[in-house]
Amino acid sequence: MADITVKAAYGSVVEDEGVLFVGFAAGEEEDEGYVLFRQPVGGGPVWFEVNDETFGAEDAVEAVKAGPKGLEITLKPGLAATFGWAGSVAVRIGPGCEDADAAREALQQMLGPVWQE
Repeated sequence: MADITVKAAYGSVVEDEGVLFVGFAAGEEEDEGYVLFRQPVGGGPVWFEVNDETFGAEDAVEAVKAGPKGLEITLKPGLAATFGWAGSVAVRIGPGCEDADAAREALQQMLGPVWQE
């Protein structure tokens, strides 16, 4: 079981000023959970954050397992304190999650070998 769970209502893929942002969010309000990945368009380290920029770090993701219920994100153990001592994050993606397919596809391309089906 994941230490943090986000029940995604929508996915998002945005390119802005040379940076690609891929995320999943429970809603549009500030207090609703989200996960966000960002990377320069030309490649490079991936920033990952959960619910607030304070709980984020570059090169923090050890693995992402994609399955029928969503994503299971394993964080690198050395960064546990950065994420409130969480070691894993689940993103639950139901059939009503808007733009989920586009976000999953972009995330798979962004993460490369870290992505697992």
